[in-house]
Amino acid sequence: MTRFLILALAAAGTLVAQPHVGYVYPAGAQRGMALEVRVGGQSLSTATKAFFSGKGIEVRSIEYLKIPNGKEMQFMREEMQQLIEKRVASLRPARNGEPKVVFSDFEQQRLDDLRDKAEEWARRQYVPSISEKLVLHLSIASDAQPGQRQLRIETPQGITNPMIFSIGELPEVTRKPSRVGPAYAVVNGGVPIIRTVAHEPDPPMDITLPAVVNGQMMPGASDQYRFKAKKGQHVVVAADARELIPYVSDAVPGWFQAAIVLRDAKGKQLASADHFLFHPDPLLEYDIPNDGDYIAEIHDSIFRGREDFVYRLTVGELPVITSIYPLGGKAGARTAVQVNGWNLPSAKVQENLKDKPAGLYPVSLRKDGVSSNAMDFVVDSLPEATAKAAIGSKEKAQRVKVPVIVNGRIAHAGETAFFRFEGNAGQEIAVEVMARRLGSPLDSTLRLTDAAGKELAFNDDFEDKGAGLLTHQADSFLLFKLPAKGTYYLQLADAQHKGGPEYGYRLRISPPQPDFQLRVVPSSFNVRSGSTIPFTVYALRHDGFDGEITLKLKDAPANFVLSGAAVPSGQDHVRLTLTVAKTPGPEPLSIQMTGAATVAGREVTRTAVPAEDMEQAFAYHHIVPEDAWLVRVIGSGAGTPWRPMKPVTLQAGAATTFRLVTPYRVQSDMQLALNDPPEGLSIQKVVPDRDGMSVIVQVQGDKAKPGLKGNLILDAYRDIAANPAAGIRQARRQPMGTLPAVPFEVVGTSK
Repeated sequence: MTRFLILALAAAGTLVAQPHVGYVYPAGAQRGMALEVRVGGQSLSTATKAFFSGKGIEVRSIEYLKIPNGKEMQFMREEMQQLIEKRVASLRPARNGEPKVVFSDFEQQRLDDLRDKAEEWARRQYVPSISEKLVLHLSIASDAQPGQRQLRIETPQGITNPMIFSIGELPEVTRKPSRVGPAYAVVNGGVPIIRTVAHEPDPPMDITLPAVVNGQMMPGASDQYRFKAKKGQHVVVAADARELIPYVSDAVPGWFQAAIVLRDAKGKQLASADHFLFHPDPLLEYDIPNDGDYIAEIHDSIFRGREDFVYRLTVGELPVITSIYPLGGKAGARTAVQVNGWNLPSAKVQENLKDKPAGLYPVSLRKDGVSSNAMDFVVDSLPEATAKAAIGSKEKAQRVKVPVIVNGRIAHAGETAFFRFEGNAGQEIAVEVMARRLGSPLDSTLRLTDAAGKELAFNDDFEDKGAGLLTHQADSFLLFKLPAKGTYYLQLADAQHKGGPEYGYRLRISPPQPDFQLRVVPSSFNVRSGSTIPFTVYALRHDGFDGEITLKLKDAPANFVLSGAAVPSGQDHVRLTLTVAKTPGPEPLSIQMTGAATVAGREVTRTAVPAEDMEQAFAYHHIVPEDAWLVRVIGSGAGTPWRPMKPVTLQAGAATTFRLVTPYRVQSDMQLALNDPPEGLSIQKVVPDRDGMSVIVQVQGDKAKPGLKGNLILDAYRDIAANPAAGIRQARRQPMGTLPAVPFEVVGTSK
């Protein structure tokens, strides 16, 4: 079988070493402040611009903190030795007839600076991903909107990943930037040493409430903050750590697990926390018993530390929402929402949903000019009902009419809520719990039975890739076809047999509502002009929708071309490619992607949400939404024109040949490799000739079954042999670029 493709190869290669941001410190600031912010990362030496999402942050200047090279380091060591010798001599009495050696403050400062640079140079060898430093000089407008922003750095090599920067309303305190010394460094891939506190904590830093403290957690350290409080105050201590940098998968240790302690003036522990409900960042509240001094302390749970273990510690008599009820309401209605928490101005808030379409909306309150945290409130179009009390048995099951969304609570430990509804033979029913995804601690289970009590379906945890950084997927979902006409029962409970007023839920019982959402990963990437780059689109399918989704670009230049632009039926993601024919301009472009599909007989179009793939514990992946999809095109243009290729049909359990038409000047020593191929597909052989190249793909029939669809993404490279005479000391592989995606389908072996 023969297919044709004109290959596009960038003369300098397609893939660009993308600059990277590992942390920003401080990770936030108060409105109206001017401050210096340090950015740690990699490939930042040529940074030209820093930009934030939203409005109100001005970047006045960027400074790169240069790390000395080996030769400069040698000169610095010699100067350090001379200064040390002089300082030692200054401590000795003057000899007869000789003036006493004086070691000036200026020389001490110079010695300290040299030591700092020496430690920075040594540290660079251990964690390259945060070895380079930028200093940003910022001004925050007094009317800037509070909340999280996203920082990206631009260099001639492209733009970085986004990093969170928070704008707050409270006064802020920032500790001096810290650095892990070489003695504590752990080479990437090594096993971190679990450390206890190596020394007594530094004296507590005095703060005035309310305040936000910015710090960096160092190995074996514990940071303390002393404040005055009055009897009867309800003080809240809350840490943002994982909220700022959820996971660091390319370094050891992998993330900061903050723990906080509240002490009295004598150091006695009064309260502590290492999490809050199911959130990894800790929060505690405490009723102050007496006027006096108190100490808020923060440390890593096992006393690890690194420069990117940044935190924002908020202390004060602050409004905090811990739960709301109900968790949602019907569009077009007015809903009274009960609000629970601490230091709140009201126990209820009215949500007017008259003009609000279905979706998520934040609920928050303000007290004394300070906003509380926000809780998600969902708006839907289905009929709503409220769960009744005392429905804890089949005999007392609450009768509901499908479709419906029931708002309820598992109010007591060990409680089960029973519901009954009527159904018909062959009727499909979707049952979904929305709880953990809306901030409820409920770990739901769902059990569907017939009237005789026979279990028909059960679900504990249902994975929702749209849940972002939610670690425990604790909501339940059932999709079931009823076997006969009659009465059916649903049982909803907490898997851990817990309960309470905060254990709210929304239970949807309805015919399937098939739909989909899209995530495009990564949220920013760099591509050389005239070349091709692969990326991934995830399809978040709902209520059994399994159709093909056709993808296309929106608000993109005409010379941006997608290949393999479809998510195949029944699959949850696809890798495809973007080819850029020429440079469209000097700035990063914010573009969008849409996906279209036929859903239940109607055409549906959804806009893809940009996201980052964040890895937890080197295994589980979180698809985390970001603010924009940015593409930076670099270089002045290269490559050869190409045209898309029709899908290749591959035979299961056999080898299939297809052809590429390549420029003759590159094909003689060019080789091809599959980029992250589907399991069971491999290149058996590549045969060049004067007209192009024949690619033979082997399909393992036991792994790649008939019906499998996707894209073959091919990387071109050449092997460079060692040639000491020419200055090539060892053999290496030279990338030549990535080809536009080749769509494929696996079919059964022909007879």
